[in-house]
Amino acid sequence: MPTKKPTTKEKLVGKVSHYFSQIDVAAINLTAPLAKGDTVRFEGGETDFTQEVSSMQKEHEEVEKAKKGDEIGMKVEEKVREGYRVYKQ
Repeated sequence: MPTKKPTTKEKLVGKVSHYFSQIDVAAINLTAPLAKGDTVRFEGGETDFTQEVSSMQKEHEEVEKAKKGDEIGMKVEEKVREGYRVYKQ
């Protein structure tokens, strides 16, 4: 499956640093700000899916937004792996 190129509207906002399969949560190192309600696309390997950021945690505390350089935890709808790219739409 060829990798889909990001559209001009999409911006790389981070990469998955870890995936907690037992709770379906991805740890993401942010390279740009992200907020609850944003729509993100996970892309890597055979995976390419879009979802809304419905909840986000930073250091085990629920947050509304996170800034560049933060590491967040986010519930994901599909399995992801370390190194997958996260685009904001």
